[in-house]
Amino acid sequence: MLKTLNNFVLNPLSWWLLAISALGLEFSALYFQYGLGLEPCIMCIYQRVAILAIMAGGIIGAVGNNLLTSRLIGFVLWAVGAIWGLLIAIEHVDIQSNAGSLFYTCDLIPNFPSWMPLHEWFPAIFEATGDCGEISWSFLGYSMPQWMIVVYGMYTALFAIFFSSRIVNLMKNKG
Repeated sequence: MLKTLNNFVLNPLSWWLLAISALGLEFSALYFQYGLGLEPCIMCIYQRVAILAIMAGGIIGAVGNNLLTSRLIGFVLWAVGAIWGLLIAIEHVDIQSNAGSLFYTCDLIPNFPSWMPLHEWFPAIFEATGDCGEISWSFLGYSMPQWMIVVYGMYTALFAIFFSSRIVNLMKNKG
């Protein structure tokens, strides 16, 4: 089983599937924003950035699949995007659960680095106009941040499975 997983990691198709799944989520976010009129909040914007990190990891992993360095960069971006996104989605659910509390609020302007103000460069994608505490969409009784916990949880679990299979294979070949 680990050999099969390891071989899949070495195949560019696996990385393209990762990138395409993240791209699909980005398009879905834009559809929710522009097609359904749901305004994204700060937490939604941060989750978009986390998905972009996963997508970038997939592209780098696919294009440079034969290079260990490229795969490593791909894994790092995948892990950072998945884990950071999961933490933000959990925080977003906490904010929505305690919307009336003064202790749970979110910023109005994204806290991007001064050298990369995405909300100024691409306001159509990264400008936050919604309220973090508002639940304006749900499916099967779960809000969008709750579904994003599932999505990021899956990305995190898949990262752990594929990365550990790669590590086990490298350890086997050295020993």
